[in-house]
Amino acid sequence: MAAAGGGTPPEATRYDVDGPVATITLHRPERLNAWTPTMAAEYRAHLAAATGDPAVRVIVVTGAGRGFCSGAETDDLAGHAERGAYDAGHAGDVATPGYGARPEFDAELAYHFGIPKPIIAAVNGPAAGMGFALQCYCDLRFAARSARFTTAHGRLGLPAAFGLAWLLPKLVGLTNAMDLALSSRVVTAEEALGLGLVNDVVDDDQLVSHVRQYAGRLATTVSPASLAVTKRQIYDAFHQDAATAVRAAEALLTPMMAGPDYREGVAALREKRPPTFGGSPPPGWG
Repeated sequence: MAAAGGGTPPEATRYDVDGPVATITLHRPERLNAWTPTMAAEYRAHLAAATGDPAVRVIVVTGAGRGFCSGAETDDLAGHAERGAYDAGHAGDVATPGYGARPEFDAELAYHFGIPKPIIAAVNGPAAGMGFALQCYCDLRFAARSARFTTAHGRLGLPAAFGLAWLLPKLVGLTNAMDLALSSRVVTAEEALGLGLVNDVVDDDQLVSHVRQYAGRLATTVSPASLAVTKRQIYDAFHQDAATAVRAAEALLTPMMAGPDYREGVAALREKRPPTFGGSPPPGWG
């Protein structure tokens, strides 16, 4: 398969578009999709392609084989140990999807918040270290029953990386975040559901179809303008007080009511039929 945007075929990922849903598959199954600089660059390129494709309304991220992402490649970890320093290892320029939405999003993995389309993680197996952080930065998370989760950093003598000290308490609460981050223990899919880390747990052989059905419903029954704006509102609110969030929502009402998706939504409601959306969010919102 050609790489997103053309060029040489990807080495560590796959990118597919089926109607309004794009799927990015981490594809090093023999290594449980361990993260490498090549994978990082390809992943960003695919996100940029999906973001720029007006036909794509929802993005799914999953892993090939029996793993989601087992964390950083062990050879890379050994290299960091030999150098005594971290090296991201990006070769040349990399895509910057989601950058520019607001300064607080312009960092590794945080850029997911600036992408104006829902990103759903289909966690089909172990999600450790980098893989754990990656699925946390997706907007929604569905897990296979066999999936396992661990922050992992404590067993390597490292800090909680990729902003997890900030994000994890927002996902599962302070007490649960402390447990997961301090212990680096392995969490089952069912426990992850109970903690609020994932939205649902699905039988392994049903995960892909379940996530695609969910993504398809978002893509076909919800206005893409509303998806983009609502996602930004939620992540913007991480940096706002309540009154600022209220005023920001009020400021969006008039331009969105003047848009085609609002007219179509009202017409579909009155005519008791499914809506056919095609509008764009207001300027500056993706």
